[in-house]
Amino acid sequence: MEEQVVLVDKNDNQLGLMPKMEAHERAVLHRAFSVFIFNKKGELMLQQRAAHKYHSPLLWTNTCCSHQRNGESNLDAGKRRLQEEMGFTTDLKEVFSFVYKAPFDNGLTEHELDHVMIGYFDESPILNKEEVEDFKWMLLEDVKLDMEKNPSVYTEWFKIIFDKSFEKLRNA
Repeated sequence: MEEQVVLVDKNDNQLGLMPKMEAHERAVLHRAFSVFIFNKKGELMLQQRAAHKYHSPLLWTNTCCSHQRNGESNLDAGKRRLQEEMGFTTDLKEVFSFVYKAPFDNGLTEHELDHVMIGYFDESPILNKEEVEDFKWMLLEDVKLDMEKNPSVYTEWFKIIFDKSFEKLRNA
């Protein structure tokens, strides 16, 4: 059975469920989350999406992101997906949420109420190669500079989130 996403209004009130692909084809607002993991040096763990992903393959993005399941809390969803993609879990803290819309060349659109969470981890992840090609640690300032010089190597949602949250992440 195809994964369902939680449809919401702009205030994060649940409106129903819809298959994930249909929600992205119809650009329907749904609940999502983005996890940012930092180490003791203040570096952000970036992931490179797996080559076979149906959109944004091999692009760099935040540590992990996905969609909450029906009845799942934001923090539980973040921890679940962090374990599934990066092979570890850690305590997370939600820092803010916002709505964004990002169309893709393949006809799909991300229209999400995104809950942004941070956590801390100082070891190497155990990558799920079905999801993640590679990872690297970068200082936020270096990510910002590289994103300006090489925007095509980053996912659209990461560029939007990063732009909206740079100061919040830096001060988290």
